[in-house]
Amino acid sequence: MNYLTAIHTDVGIKKKTNQDSCLIMKAKTDIGDVLLAVVCDGMGGLAKGEVASSNVIKAFSNWFENTLPSIIGGGNIKNEVFNSWENLVLDMNKKISTYGRSQGISLGTTVASLLFVGSEYFIMNIGDSRVYSFSDKVYQLTKDQTFIQREIDSGRMTPEEAEMSSQRNVLLQCVGAIDYINPDYYVGNVVVGQVYMLCSDGFRHVISEQELYEYLNPNVLVDEQTMKNNAAYLTELNKYRREPDNISVILIKVD
Repeated sequence: MNYLTAIHTDVGIKKKTNQDSCLIMKAKTDIGDVLLAVVCDGMGGLAKGEVASSNVIKAFSNWFENTLPSIIGGGNIKNEVFNSWENLVLDMNKKISTYGRSQGISLGTTVASLLFVGSEYFIMNIGDSRVYSFSDKVYQLTKDQTFIQREIDSGRMTPEEAEMSSQRNVLLQCVGAIDYINPDYYVGNVVVGQVYMLCSDGFRHVISEQELYEYLNPNVLVDEQTMKNNAAYLTELNKYRREPDNISVILIKVD
């Protein structure tokens, strides 16, 4: 399969530092092209969130170059990918926590990772960065690990109440700022012609799914330049609507 890609990140209108970090890596293998995409959102109000997010991105980059080749040569790709990802984030959680204590600060990051191998994709999610797919409509492939999502799932809060909640950004999981991490994992079939998107929460708060689909559906994203232009346009729309957070998005079209 061939992959068209675009990546766009912006500090936004309020923060002095972009605490988001992003990664796209591609390689040719004996079983076809593989692609890894990761978005990490350094914790908004915590000190040095960019340190946490950038170090997790570096760990994924090293994993892609040094660990994935041996996994592809093995027999159970799904289990080996997820086991190695869990070891990666557990290790980074320990290192970031140790660094934070040594500096007298608190820092952490979300993680949304997406790997295409052959006809399957593999996703890991920690926190509230998201992975979507676009075909006939918008499909959210991950579920937020947040206080309000837990309240919605339990029936104690409606989606409309959640949008107005002052606790909208309270995470239940992140790398670096809690003792125990419990990632969510997802597997699916790669569909030729679909668009996949990873984004930090700053990209989606003030834009509707209808608007996302208008600019990011497969019929519109015909080439990488259009993908880059539309990612930048939606980022500027976020800023125009006064989104206060950093804004990051990765787009992948299976061509």
